[in-house]
Amino acid sequence: MSYLDNILFAILLVVGFGFFAASVKKIIRNINLGVDVDRKDNPKARWKNMALIALGQSKMVRRPVAGILHILVYVGFVIINIELLEIIIDGLAGTHRIFAPYLGVVYDVLIASFEILAILVIFSVTVFWIRRNVIKLKRFINPDLNGFPKSDANYILYFETVLMILFLLMNASDLHLQNVPGAVFHKAGTFPVSQFIAPIFNGLSNELVVLLFEAFWWLHIVGILIFMNYLYFSKHLHILLAFPNTYFANLKPEGQFDNLESVTKEVKLMMDPNADPFAAAPVDQNAAPSKFGASDVQDLNWVQLLNAYTCTECGRCTSSCPANQTGKKLSPRKIMMDTRDRLTEVGKNIDANKGVFVPDNKTLLNDYITPEELWACTSCNACVEECPVNISPLSIIMDMRRYLVMEQSAAPMSLNAMMTNIENNGAPWQYSQQDRLNWKNEN
Repeated sequence: MSYLDNILFAILLVVGFGFFAASVKKIIRNINLGVDVDRKDNPKARWKNMALIALGQSKMVRRPVAGILHILVYVGFVIINIELLEIIIDGLAGTHRIFAPYLGVVYDVLIASFEILAILVIFSVTVFWIRRNVIKLKRFINPDLNGFPKSDANYILYFETVLMILFLLMNASDLHLQNVPGAVFHKAGTFPVSQFIAPIFNGLSNELVVLLFEAFWWLHIVGILIFMNYLYFSKHLHILLAFPNTYFANLKPEGQFDNLESVTKEVKLMMDPNADPFAAAPVDQNAAPSKFGASDVQDLNWVQLLNAYTCTECGRCTSSCPANQTGKKLSPRKIMMDTRDRLTEVGKNIDANKGVFVPDNKTLLNDYITPEELWACTSCNACVEECPVNISPLSIIMDMRRYLVMEQSAAPMSLNAMMTNIENNGAPWQYSQQDRLNWKNEN
C-alpha cells in the first residue's frame, strides 16, 4: 500500500469506530433512563451466569439443531475477527500478514482454523436462511416479525455470508500470489479451504490478482465496519449485550416478585400497633409523586431496558407461551420488541430536543402494548425459562399490570371481584368470614 492508502485506512477506522462509539453512547444513555435497581449482589453467581449462558451458550443447546448451528456461527464469527487486529495493523503500517514471522506454526494453525470456521459459518447461515424462508418455521412467520424485523434477520445472514466469502477470496488470492514466480507475497499461513479456490486466479496477470486481493481486503474490512455500525439498528445487538444482560439478570427464584417499598412501609405501619406513623422521614412537598407500576419506558428499571435492547427476536419465549399457544394476543417477544421500539422513539425525541425529553402524548402502555396482551399472561415464567440470554418479559408485564390496577383501577372484572372479596371477607370467595369453617360440618 502507498502512504495515501494508509491515511485513507486510518480515516476509515476513525469514522467507523467513531460512529460505533456514538451509537454505544446513545444505547447507554437510553438504558439509564430507567429506574435504578441494585444488581451488584452475589458477583460470583453473576460471573457464573455470564460464563455459562452468554459465553457457553448453555441455554441455546436445549434446541440442539438451532443451538449447535448458532454456536458455530458465534464461535466462527468471533474467532475469525481476531484476524481483524492483524488487518488493522497491516492497513496502518502498510505491512502484509505482520504476525506470520513472529507466530510461525501457530500462525499457520490459526489461519487454517479460521478458514474451516468460515466454511462452517457459511453452512450454518445457509441452514438458518432455509429455516426462515423456505421451511418457514412457525416462530419465524409470526406477525411480530412483519416488516423490518423479518428483513433484518435476512440482512444479517447475507452480511455474514458475504463477509466469510470475502475472507476466503482474500486468502485465496493471497495464496496465489505467494506461489507465483517471484513470490509477490511472502509465504505465510496454511489455507485448507482457499487452496481449492486459488486456481480461479490461474492465467491472470499478477498485477490483476494484486488488485483483486486489495479489493477483497478493502471490502472485507469495510464490510466489518458497516456490520459493526448496523448492530445499533439490529436485533443483533445481543452479540454485545448478552454478556452484561446475563450478568445483571435477576438471581431471585423465578416467580418471586418484588414489592413496592412505599406499599411495604404502609403495610408495616398498619400491622405494627406500636409504630408511630408520624416518625417517618419528612416528605418533600416539591417532589413529583412516585408512580405505582409502569406506563412508559422511563418507569421501567434499567435492567428491563437492557433486556429490551438484548432481545434476539428468536421467538423461543412466544413459542413456549401457553397464552399464545391458545390463541391469545400475548407474545412475550412482541413485549420486548415494543419496549425497544418505544425506547428508541424516546431516545430520538431526546436527540431532537437537545437532551431533553418533550412529552409526545404517547406511552408504552396502549400505544404499543395493550391491556388485553398484559392480562392474557398466566405469569407461568415459561418465557423467562426459555430465553437463551436471561431476558424477563414477565417483569415488564407485571409492572404494567401494577400500573393498571393501582393507578387506573383498570383490572378485569373478575380480578376486581377477587380483590374486593379479599378486602371485605379476607378470602377470594364471596362469603363472610363467619362461614369460612362451615366445610368442617359437612359429611
